[in-house]
Amino acid sequence: MVYLFGGAFLLGASNDISFLGESLYDGKEMADRGDVIVVTVNYRVGPLGFLSSGDARLPGNYGLWDQHAAISWVRRNIAAFGGNPDNITLFGQSAGAASVSFQMLSPHSKGLFRRAISQGGVALSPWALQKKPMALTKKIARKVGCWRRDEDVMIECLKTSDPVKLTMAGKIDVFLILGKGTVMDLIEFSPVIDGDFIPDEPSKLFHNAAKFDFMAGVNSMDGHMFAGVDVPSINKKTANTTVKSVKGLLAGLTKEKGGAAVESSFSVYSSNWGSHPDPAVVKKTVADIETDFLFLVPTQIALQLHANNASGARTFSYLFSMKTRIPGFPRWVQAEHAEDLQYLFGKPFSMPLIYFPRHRNLSKYMIAYWTNFARTGNPSTGESSVPALWPAFTKNHRVYLDINHKISKSSVR
Repeated sequence: MVYLFGGAFLLGASNDISFLGESLYDGKEMADRGDVIVVTVNYRVGPLGFLSSGDARLPGNYGLWDQHAAISWVRRNIAAFGGNPDNITLFGQSAGAASVSFQMLSPHSKGLFRRAISQGGVALSPWALQKKPMALTKKIARKVGCWRRDEDVMIECLKTSDPVKLTMAGKIDVFLILGKGTVMDLIEFSPVIDGDFIPDEPSKLFHNAAKFDFMAGVNSMDGHMFAGVDVPSINKKTANTTVKSVKGLLAGLTKEKGGAAVESSFSVYSSNWGSHPDPAVVKKTVADIETDFLFLVPTQIALQLHANNASGARTFSYLFSMKTRIPGFPRWVQAEHAEDLQYLFGKPFSMPLIYFPRHRNLSKYMIAYWTNFARTGNPSTGESSVPALWPAFTKNHRVYLDINHKISKSSVR
């Protein structure tokens, strides 16, 4: 099982996130309990990984090629570690999940691995693809003193720039977007359609994934973290979130659709408010909007496209709904972005003093489902027992498993 880390394609590493003194991505518990080999790999991020001119001069996607090289290395060498080169599963979260999706859709991945798991991100996510790469490249060029009217000269200057300065030029300032856009606008260093690794729009590439088993899902409040930046009042006990703020968020997210989209989407999301909505209901709606737009809807579309194109491969959908353990958040906050990882990587077992039995149950269930899927292509079948059978997502039967510490037959929705 090869893990691709997240971090908005801008930051992160395979071992740099400390979880109370322990690496979040430490695969020991997963490997021991699921009887699998866990491999975590690095890839270039930020300008060094994804800066592009949109053409052959600066094609971009270097981070994706790094991942591809790492997966190829695993395929060539994993037998020496007791692994099976013909049974490799990719899994990742957030930008890592989108990366897994891109790897699955690329024509270069044929025969390279067998299965894929995307947790909170797919290639169809609105933040996963940079549509205006040259505009971003010019902005970075100005920051490092490389801007020239002659694009060829500018690009050559960028290629010989100090990598540290180039990396620092890519850092983001959240305060720059407050009141001017959405946090999604900050995710700029993303993959591009390069005519090679990503030859076309991702939605048109699912024929390349026909042979890969695919599991994907989101956390029930994946968008809360981002909603808290776009509409800060949702996390303030003494502040109400206004209708104007909700419509402002919708305007920022649907700007390509025009003004009618704001009213149309607002009517959908406010349909259960009543004439005097509870302030908490309005705040939760903001988080739901960002979750749907950034994660849930694109993931469901990706699952449908995979099921439509699958040839002997299976598709599985899930929703992770374990309530947040992050202190200080309002009571209505559910599963925050990336909160699934602590359970998948077995933290309730390796750090037992800060968890309860219910958390260990959830961790056991997730490790079982994930490693069973990696071994057999079916999360319900393998060496680890599971609390409920998880049926496949098909063209006409779009079921999902609701994952928390109380999984039962009724968790299949």
